[in-house]
Amino acid sequence: MVTLGSGAFTYEVEEGWGTLPDSWSYKECAAVGVDSQENVYVFNRGEHPMIVFDKDGNFLRSWGEGVYPRAHGITMGPDDSIYLTDDGDHTVRKCKLDGTVLFTLGISGKPAPFMGGDPFNRCTHVALDPQTAEFYVSDGYGNARVHKYSPDGKLLFSWGESGTGPGQFNIAHNVCTDKDGWVYVADRENQRVQVFDKNGKFETQWKDMARPCGLFIDTSGDQRVYVGELGAAIGANDQASGLGPRIGIMDLKGNYLAKLGDLPEGEEPGTFIAPHGVCINGKGDIFVGEVSWTHTGSRLTPPREVRSLQKLTKK
Repeated sequence: MVTLGSGAFTYEVEEGWGTLPDSWSYKECAAVGVDSQENVYVFNRGEHPMIVFDKDGNFLRSWGEGVYPRAHGITMGPDDSIYLTDDGDHTVRKCKLDGTVLFTLGISGKPAPFMGGDPFNRCTHVALDPQTAEFYVSDGYGNARVHKYSPDGKLLFSWGESGTGPGQFNIAHNVCTDKDGWVYVADRENQRVQVFDKNGKFETQWKDMARPCGLFIDTSGDQRVYVGELGAAIGANDQASGLGPRIGIMDLKGNYLAKLGDLPEGEEPGTFIAPHGVCINGKGDIFVGEVSWTHTGSRLTPPREVRSLQKLTKK
């Protein structure tokens, strides 16, 4: 068994977690979520967009077939709901845990004008305010915005523009909130996380990161921040150590507490290819979804699916 980290942040790599039905595949796993019963939801880009496992990795069901052309983000709601962001469909859907759609934001298949500021053009993720149930959507690839909504899906206001300064974004790839409602945005290509108040006012930023993609805040206890960092390549085919890909664990001030992986990309246990979505369960185990097909597998000769879901079991 391969071990990552040390001290309070020691994890064992649980290889091959999650048993798929015969002939099924993820293609690649964009995001992972865990419900109140510890069931695990794998939002992927294969023929079965949502694959659900129990806590031990036994297959339970799938849903979303034909609905989600390009899975991107998953956010679990406190009312056993699930918010799904599809950047290929330009929509956000709030669903029940069986896949029943409660409401849809955006027009399926029809993006807003590129960098026009209106929702959505390749939206990326959702974050819920734990105090008000209002929610935020990062609109990251074809826009440089964060949109705030009422609990029933009414647009309240938006902020952000393309750029590198405070409150500007170069791929707003993920958004999270802490228990006090501060808003954290993974500003991927600016290699930072920006922090805002509930009104979109810039507070601070965490720099010196390796293209933060996934973002998850454990709002219990000391509120640890889990960051899936895509990594910064030196050349076309290799990466140096210390530049990701990795899972960073941070405090709410942006200090690293641990860096898991942080080696050149690989398929060996203990390495990563393209960490994209990250979450934890009640025990503190980490689930990592990797967009390994887009990043690497599709470019191999011949192209092949490579590992895109990992579980790191907390010791």
